[in-house]
Amino acid sequence: MQLSEQLRRICDTKSMMASLPHHLRAQVLRDCAEALKQREQKILDANKRDLAFAKTLNLNAAMLERLALDSKKIANMAESLYQIADFPDPLNRVLGGFSNHCGLEIQKVSVPLGVIAIIYESRPNVTSDVAALCFKSGNACVLKGGKEAQNSNEAIMEAFYAVLEKHHLPKDCMMLLPAMRDREELKDLLSAKGLIDLVIPRGGEGLISFVSEYAKIPIIKQDKGVCHIFAEQTCKISDSIAVIVNAKTSRPSVCNACETLLVDSAFAESFLPQVAAALCAKGTILKGCAKSCQILSAHAIPCSVIPMQDYHKEYGENILNLRVVSGITGALEHIAAFSSGHSEAILSENYSLIEQFFNAVDSACVYANASTRFSDGGEFGYGAEIGISTSKLHARGPMGVESLTIYKYKIRGNYQVR
Repeated sequence: MQLSEQLRRICDTKSMMASLPHHLRAQVLRDCAEALKQREQKILDANKRDLAFAKTLNLNAAMLERLALDSKKIANMAESLYQIADFPDPLNRVLGGFSNHCGLEIQKVSVPLGVIAIIYESRPNVTSDVAALCFKSGNACVLKGGKEAQNSNEAIMEAFYAVLEKHHLPKDCMMLLPAMRDREELKDLLSAKGLIDLVIPRGGEGLISFVSEYAKIPIIKQDKGVCHIFAEQTCKISDSIAVIVNAKTSRPSVCNACETLLVDSAFAESFLPQVAAALCAKGTILKGCAKSCQILSAHAIPCSVIPMQDYHKEYGENILNLRVVSGITGALEHIAAFSSGHSEAILSENYSLIEQFFNAVDSACVYANASTRFSDGGEFGYGAEIGISTSKLHARGPMGVESLTIYKYKIRGNYQVR
């Protein structure tokens, strides 16, 4: 079937999706959670085939980690569906209302976006999460994953399709397209004006750049996660080291992992060796400015000097950039120059500096005395997220069901004319 015909079939489900009663949307998602658990072994077998194929593609360790499923991950996927099912209905909420000068009753009401296309790489759990979030918010969705995860994605969607059939609902409301063989295939999808209302790319920098360049329909970017932590001289040393180690090493492959540690020059000589030792114990490779490497060399801790452009890198691995900066001014200047707008943190006991950091940093998530790893839909109470938006229009940060709605105005009159 041609892509245009597939997209027209998806569009045909828009009005049905927008009018589905909330209790039915919630029950479908609960049934999907049960179906995932019942089909666990089929999904794991499909994932094994994907992992074997991925190794022939010479994917790095971070990509393989994102691709791999196990019983715990499938249980977490099911739990996310239960949580999403139990959320209040995001549709038909009255967001505001007033009467104008001539007696028109004007209401601002939440409605679905329509058809959302999600383009993503490696992570099969994205298939379950985004299908559920779109369904809960009354949107039809087009899912296009990478070739390295196609078997897993198909096995997950088979569970969803079985539940849709049980409830006499068309499976076209959440359509998994064939995997990408190359990015050229995306151009037709990205040009589908009138058939797709929004595209959300989730993946590496190359995929995001490609989609941004060729999309002729609205796009919300989940850009790379070049996340920073600034350790200021008043911070609690041991607690701050624990936060930094967590932010870098708990899951180095994810977008909310810390990529650069900025250290206040006022205590760098004493603090850097301590945090570096804790990171090295977790296998972290350290890179940084000449000053940070000089401090660490005196303690026989390896650190390689990098050029300034490397501070733009998202490693996705257990590698951390270091830089000694002149107080909060130096930290803010560095973040303004190198941040991707994802998540930044300050470790400090100086509350006026914390407020200055909060107000000056222009990122989706800004933390004080906490790990950047909390930038996540589940941690924010959304059950899952369709992405972590680094855009500034419509949605920003972790996107839950409410981020997948827009609004329209309902105006009731009594035959007024202007």
